Formats: sequence, C-alpha cells, structure tokens
Amino acid sequence: MISFIVRMRFSQEDRAQVLSAVQHLAQASRKEPGCVTYIPHEMAGDSSLVMIYEQYRDEAALEAHRASPHFHEHAIGGLYQWMKERHVEDLNALA
Repeated sequence: MISFIVRMRFSQEDRAQVLSAVQHLAQASRKEPGCVTYIPHEMAGDSSLVMIYEQYRDEAALEAHRASPHFHEHAIGGLYQWMKERHVEDLNALA
C-alpha cells in the first residue's frame, strides 16, 4: 500500500478554479481500479491550503494514476499551474 499527503497552497483569487479541479480529479481518481482512497480537504481556518490524502494499492496503481488523462488535465494542467507551494509527505502504515 502506498499512502501520502499532498499539501498545496493557492491564491484566494484562484479558489473557484482550484475547487472545481479538485472535485473533478477526486471523482475520476476514485474510479481508478488501484485507487484505495482519495480524499481532498480544505484546511480549517486557511482556505488557501488544500490537502489531499491518497492511497494506492501499489506502485503500478500510482503510476497509472499519474499517467491518467484526468491527472494530466486537472492536476498538471490545472492545480500545478495555480499552486504557490507544494509539499508531499510519504506515509508508512503501522497497522
């Protein structure tokens, strides 16, 4: 199992576009056969910070996600264009 958190900061002026891209990305990603969990969050008290908790069955599933048309459209072509900061935290499951 591969788990990680992606934290991204955006300008408030891009908020509507960011939320739309996140919603499209989440809906399509959850349908991927190797996606276990894909949950976007807005940080309480800081709507410019979006956090996505993701889990994939294995490395092949993660690579399929990153190669998907929806990832290219809504992440690379959308979120990556608007983000001011990005930080990825890899996680190791304990149980």
